[in-house]
Amino acid sequence: MLYASAMSVLALLVVAGIGGVAWRIRSRRRREMEQYLIDADALHALLEPEAKVLVFDVRQPLDLLAHSEMIPGAKRIPPKDLLADPSLLSNTVDAVVYCTCEAQKTSVEIVQRGLSLGFRRLKVLRGGLSAWKAKGYPVVPYKESFRLDTAL
Repeated sequence: MLYASAMSVLALLVVAGIGGVAWRIRSRRRREMEQYLIDADALHALLEPEAKVLVFDVRQPLDLLAHSEMIPGAKRIPPKDLLADPSLLSNTVDAVVYCTCEAQKTSVEIVQRGLSLGFRRLKVLRGGLSAWKAKGYPVVPYKESFRLDTAL
Protein backbone atom coordinates (compact mmCIF):
# COMPACT_ATOMS: atom_id res chain seq x y z
CA MET A 1 0.00 0.00 0.00
CA LEU A 2 2.80 2.40 0.90
CA TYR A 3 4.61 1.43 -2.31
CA ALA A 4 1.49 2.15 -4.42
CA SER A 5 1.03 5.52 -2.71
CA ALA A 6 4.67 6.44 -3.27
CA MET A 7 4.37 5.47 -6.94
CA SER A 8 1.25 7.61 -7.29
CA VAL A 9 3.06 10.60 -5.83
CA LEU A 10 6.05 9.96 -8.08
CA ALA A 11 3.78 9.69 -11.12
CA LEU A 12 2.10 13.00 -10.23
CA LEU A 13 5.50 14.68 -9.83
CA VAL A 14 6.64 13.37 -13.22
CA VAL A 15 3.43 14.54 -14.92
CA ALA A 16 3.66 17.93 -13.20
CA GLY A 17 7.30 18.23 -14.23
CA ILE A 18 6.56 17.41 -17.85
CA GLY A 19 3.63 19.82 -17.85
CA GLY A 20 5.83 22.52 -16.32
CA VAL A 21 8.51 22.03 -18.96
CA ALA A 22 5.93 22.18 -21.75
CA TRP A 23 4.45 25.37 -20.25
CA ARG A 24 7.91 26.98 -20.03
CA ILE A 25 8.65 26.08 -23.65
CA ARG A 26 5.34 27.58 -24.82
CA SER A 27 5.96 30.70 -22.71
CA ARG A 28 9.47 31.10 -24.15
CA ARG A 29 8.14 30.72 -27.71
CA ARG A 30 5.44 33.32 -27.00
CA ARG A 31 8.06 35.77 -25.67
CA GLU A 32 10.28 35.14 -28.70
CA MET A 33 7.36 35.82 -31.04
CA GLU A 34 6.59 39.16 -29.33
CA GLN A 35 9.32 40.86 -31.36
CA TYR A 36 7.61 39.69 -34.53
CA LEU A 37 4.21 41.20 -33.73
CA ILE A 38 2.85 44.49 -35.01
CA ASP A 39 -0.41 46.13 -33.96
CA ALA A 40 -3.03 47.60 -36.27
CA ASP A 41 -2.05 51.22 -35.54
CA ALA A 42 1.60 50.60 -36.42
CA LEU A 43 0.66 48.76 -39.61
CA HIS A 44 -1.73 51.54 -40.60
CA ALA A 45 1.07 54.07 -40.14
CA LEU A 46 3.30 51.99 -42.44
CA LEU A 47 0.60 51.91 -45.11
CA GLU A 48 -0.36 55.60 -45.11
CA PRO A 49 0.14 57.68 -47.20
CA GLU A 50 2.05 55.09 -49.24
CA ALA A 51 2.87 51.47 -48.45
CA LYS A 52 6.26 50.92 -46.83
CA VAL A 53 5.61 47.25 -46.15
CA LEU A 54 4.22 44.22 -47.96
CA VAL A 55 1.02 42.79 -46.49
CA PHE A 56 -0.03 39.20 -47.02
CA ASP A 57 -3.48 37.82 -46.30
CA VAL A 58 -2.79 34.21 -45.30
CA ARG A 59 -6.24 33.26 -44.09
CA GLN A 60 -7.52 29.77 -44.59
CA PRO A 61 -10.01 29.55 -47.48
CA LEU A 62 -13.03 28.98 -45.22
CA ASP A 63 -12.11 32.07 -43.18
CA LEU A 64 -11.83 34.07 -46.38
CA LEU A 65 -15.21 32.75 -47.47
CA ALA A 66 -16.77 33.84 -44.16
CA HIS A 67 -15.13 37.29 -44.25
CA SER A 68 -14.52 38.13 -47.90
CA GLU A 69 -12.75 41.40 -47.29
CA MET A 70 -9.12 42.29 -46.82
CA ILE A 71 -6.76 45.08 -45.90
CA PRO A 72 -6.28 47.43 -48.86
CA GLY A 73 -3.06 46.65 -50.69
CA ALA A 74 -2.73 43.19 -49.16
CA LYS A 75 -1.87 40.27 -51.39
CA ARG A 76 -3.76 37.03 -50.86
CA ILE A 77 -1.48 34.01 -50.65
CA PRO A 78 -2.88 30.64 -49.55
CA PRO A 79 -1.05 29.54 -46.38
CA LYS A 80 -0.06 26.18 -47.85
CA ASP A 81 1.60 27.94 -50.82
CA LEU A 82 3.58 30.25 -48.57
CA LEU A 83 4.64 27.40 -46.28
CA ALA A 84 5.71 25.33 -49.30
CA ASP A 85 7.56 28.21 -50.96
CA PRO A 86 8.73 30.84 -48.45
CA SER A 87 10.70 32.51 -51.26
CA LEU A 88 7.40 34.27 -51.98
CA LEU A 89 8.47 36.42 -49.02
CA SER A 90 11.20 39.01 -49.28
CA ASN A 91 14.35 39.36 -47.24
CA THR A 92 14.83 42.94 -48.42
CA VAL A 93 11.39 44.38 -47.65
CA ASP A 94 9.40 44.24 -44.41
CA ALA A 95 6.33 42.03 -44.63
CA VAL A 96 3.29 41.61 -42.41
CA VAL A 97 1.08 38.53 -42.51
CA TYR A 98 -2.40 38.29 -41.08
CA CYS A 99 -5.16 35.76 -40.68
CA THR A 100 -8.51 35.71 -38.91
CA CYS A 101 -8.21 33.63 -35.77
CA GLU A 102 -7.44 35.44 -32.53
CA ALA A 103 -4.52 33.14 -31.74
CA GLN A 104 -3.06 33.93 -35.20
CA LYS A 105 -2.06 30.29 -35.61
CA THR A 106 -1.62 30.41 -39.38
CA SER A 107 0.33 33.69 -39.35
CA VAL A 108 2.59 32.54 -36.53
CA GLU A 109 3.27 29.25 -38.30
CA ILE A 110 4.25 31.10 -41.48
CA VAL A 111 6.51 33.56 -39.65
CA GLN A 112 8.17 30.75 -37.68
CA ARG A 113 8.80 28.87 -40.94
CA GLY A 114 10.20 32.00 -42.57
CA LEU A 115 12.44 32.71 -39.58
CA SER A 116 13.78 29.15 -39.66
CA LEU A 117 14.82 29.80 -43.28
CA GLY A 118 16.53 33.11 -42.49
CA PHE A 119 13.76 35.59 -43.32
CA ARG A 120 14.00 38.21 -40.57
CA ARG A 121 11.78 41.01 -41.85
CA LEU A 122 8.48 39.36 -40.98
CA LYS A 123 5.73 40.43 -38.63
CA VAL A 124 2.36 39.06 -37.57
CA LEU A 125 -0.55 41.48 -37.33
CA ARG A 126 -1.58 41.16 -33.68
CA GLY A 127 -5.26 40.22 -33.61
CA GLY A 128 -5.37 39.75 -37.37
CA LEU A 129 -8.08 41.20 -39.56
CA SER A 130 -10.42 41.56 -36.57
CA ALA A 131 -8.02 43.93 -34.81
CA TRP A 132 -7.64 45.96 -38.01
CA LYS A 133 -11.41 46.30 -38.39
CA ALA A 134 -11.91 47.03 -34.67
CA LYS A 135 -9.75 50.13 -35.12
CA GLY A 136 -12.05 51.28 -37.93
CA TYR A 137 -9.41 50.95 -40.61
CA PRO A 138 -10.65 50.33 -44.15
CA VAL A 139 -11.16 46.98 -45.78
CA VAL A 140 -11.86 46.18 -49.41
CA PRO A 141 -13.94 43.33 -50.80
CA TYR A 142 -12.07 40.25 -51.94
CA LYS A 143 -13.52 39.28 -55.30
CA GLU A 144 -11.02 36.83 -56.77
CA SER A 145 -11.88 33.16 -56.97
CA PHE A 146 -10.09 30.73 -54.69
CA ARG A 147 -10.08 27.05 -53.82
CA LEU A 148 -11.58 25.78 -50.59
CA ASP A 149 -8.66 23.38 -50.07
CA THR A 150 -7.78 23.88 -46.40
CA ALA A 151 -4.85 21.49 -46.08
CA LEU A 152 -1.61 23.03 -44.91
